[in-house]
Amino acid sequence: MLLKIIFSSIFMIAAATISFSQENKRAFINGKIYTVDKNLSIAQAVIVQNGKIIFVGSNSNAKKIIDDKTEIIDLNGKLMLPGFIDNHTHFISGGFYLLGLDLRHAKSTSEFKSTLKNYVETHQGKWITSGNWDHEAWETKELPTKEMIDSFSQNTPIFIDRFDGHMALANSYALKLAGITKSSISPDGGTIVKDPQTGEPTGILKDNAMSLIYSIIPEATEEENYSAGLSALEEAKKNGVTSIQDITYKKDLITYQKLEKENKLTCRIYTRLPIADYKNLVDAGIQQNFGSDKIKLGSLKAFADGSLGSSTAWFFEKYNQDTTTYGLPMDIVTNGLLEKWATDADKNKLQISIHAIGDRANSYLLDLFTKIENKNPNWDRRFRIEHAQHVKKEDIERFAKLNVIVSAQPYHCIDDGVWAAKRIGNERIKDAYPFKSFLDAGVKLCFGSDWTVAPLNPIWGIYAAVTRRTLDDKNPDGWIPDQKISVEDAIKCYTINNAYAAFEENVKGSIELGKLADLVVLNEDILSIDPANIKNVKVDMTVFNGNIIFQR
Repeated sequence: MLLKIIFSSIFMIAAATISFSQENKRAFINGKIYTVDKNLSIAQAVIVQNGKIIFVGSNSNAKKIIDDKTEIIDLNGKLMLPGFIDNHTHFISGGFYLLGLDLRHAKSTSEFKSTLKNYVETHQGKWITSGNWDHEAWETKELPTKEMIDSFSQNTPIFIDRFDGHMALANSYALKLAGITKSSISPDGGTIVKDPQTGEPTGILKDNAMSLIYSIIPEATEEENYSAGLSALEEAKKNGVTSIQDITYKKDLITYQKLEKENKLTCRIYTRLPIADYKNLVDAGIQQNFGSDKIKLGSLKAFADGSLGSSTAWFFEKYNQDTTTYGLPMDIVTNGLLEKWATDADKNKLQISIHAIGDRANSYLLDLFTKIENKNPNWDRRFRIEHAQHVKKEDIERFAKLNVIVSAQPYHCIDDGVWAAKRIGNERIKDAYPFKSFLDAGVKLCFGSDWTVAPLNPIWGIYAAVTRRTLDDKNPDGWIPDQKISVEDAIKCYTINNAYAAFEENVKGSIELGKLADLVVLNEDILSIDPANIKNVKVDMTVFNGNIIFQR
């Protein structure tokens, strides 16, 4: 079935591309064009036609190729950048979040309960999921329990995620439907949290234990996925995001195919399919960077550990806050399947992209990549580690030596920085999010959001990487300030570096002749304003494939 979807998708993409009509030229003049080319040039004008950039240079030279059919857009001195690329999204899930329950903004237990209760009242009897709650924003800082929500949800199953996606809260009804009881045993790579006094499940399930309930939740319909896709595309437009590197499942691929067929796909999709399904791509003869300029296949996603917020990130030393645990390596790590799958997938020239947050998980992956590189034939493999949040200093050089791409999400830094020291202590926290150390070592660093874990807003990501000012405003000079980076480097991480991470640096990521005409215009010049004010900057215009798809 998946092979049929893949081939159908590619054929439809090709047909849609062939049917595009020739477009008139569109000229953007009187701007500050930061090209992000190898010389980091500044230009005044860009001209696009048929989805490609055909001119970059001065206003005076632009006038020589502007004719009476050219549409002229005066930028009035505003900053234009290459369209932003987000290196890590859960895009369709993000669309569902926009259309559904929002608990991220609840700042207390009472607000959490009242928001959920109001939502239950209008969704009686239906599965309630997502939510994205954050207990670290509440007055108690304690994990919620099923008792907090049972009184208003006796006949409505609830399974709502913490915003990091590595644990969720079930009510008693959902636990009953899943058959989870006091005697239930936690699966490998997961935890059923139980009350230390009674032994009863609290309602919190972590990582692989979450699948015990996810497996019984009815799948969304194709129509619901389609609506979520449209919602997510609107969010991307207003944030200047013209490409995403997505964690993609079969149902998502069907949605992207439909959107592309209808010429509604206003964001390029670089897919990362689950590594467990890699043989589908191998059997189809698909290798890295396969597809059109709208949808690409050939990259795989896996998990080595959990998250810091859920105390499931895998460390060499025990957690300070919970000295019973080092975190949780995933079951495919402990049973050897990840090594087996990754080695075979790499041999077939599929890109490996693996989530690792704790220092032990990152070190394990560097060991694994070394084994693969020594065993398999050489090729331009571009290994990726997603997040790489906590890394031992000596491993940074290993990233560089192995040419492993660090796929980081800077907003996590200013969010985690509020509470991270509680989890692992002040000493270990000094090695958190070492952006500057990676760049200084020559590691290819790229940025994104992990939406919906963080907002789909590259401006906030740039602000986070440049200032490292935590969300509680208690670190005005930056949390671990020696790891702050320049605005120029942060822009590169959201553009050309991300293009490289997807084997696409020759077609996008900078404003150069012949590249795809994906552009963004900001209302202020982030290269010159006080970095503390970057978070307030807005996208004025988004250009995709040469067409203006958003104006503020």
